Amino acid sequence: MALEAGLYLIPTQLSDVPLDRVLPAHNIDVVRELRYFVVESLRSARRFLKKCDRDIDIDSLTFNELNEHTDLKNTAAIEALLDPIGLGEAVGVISDAGCPAVADPGADLVAIAQRKGHKVFPLVGPSSILMSLMASGFNGQSFAFLGYLPVDAQARQAKLKEMTRRIEREHQTQIFIEAPYRNNQLIADLAAHLPAGMRLCVASDITGDGQSIITRTIAQWKQAQYDYHKVPTIFLLYQ
Repeated sequence: MALEAGLYLIPTQLSDVPLDRVLPAHNIDVVRELRYFVVESLRSARRFLKKCDRDIDIDSLTFNELNEHTDLKNTAAIEALLDPIGLGEAVGVISDAGCPAVADPGADLVAIAQRKGHKVFPLVGPSSILMSLMASGFNGQSFAFLGYLPVDAQARQAKLKEMTRRIEREHQTQIFIEAPYRNNQLIADLAAHLPAGMRLCVASDITGDGQSIITRTIAQWKQAQYDYHKVPTIFLLYQ
């Protein structure tokens, strides 16, 4: 297949399962044609491409990294990652997990592509934010993804109060994440400081063999036994 010049946003797996469980065949066809990539991690991107097709010649491809270590203020350097598009080529963006440009530095590259008038092609794939929201039973018409909560105890309490106000006044689902090794402590903190009747959904290992998506009240979580230590997990709150 011949690809139009533009920026292709390529979702990857959320868990270590066969690709055909989470990605359509069209994505693999696109990947086979790409020669230029902007990736969050070179190692994980190479591994993903080989999983797509073992016959892909990795050494013939051009990779540039865009991640938390990138100086996003150096706009000229980021713009240069899109130079192949101006020459009629296609450029693929690959994150470490899930959908590029969602809670991801790739958003900065997409913004530049849009500003330059380049075509942007988002491909279909798993998003932990949307999949957990779908399965939570919470409001799917008004929601906010907040990223990581503050580590500082006082700042975290202030954030929890703000989230509670949004839930009560705007009926807005609040979605957030934590470093996997702090998952259990986060649940304990939420159980200690949130209203007993508020509902918390804990969604872990989404799409994986150990997938668990459970919605309980805070009072029920206080009594529950759980262990999400070091398991990729996303959290949702609602009334």
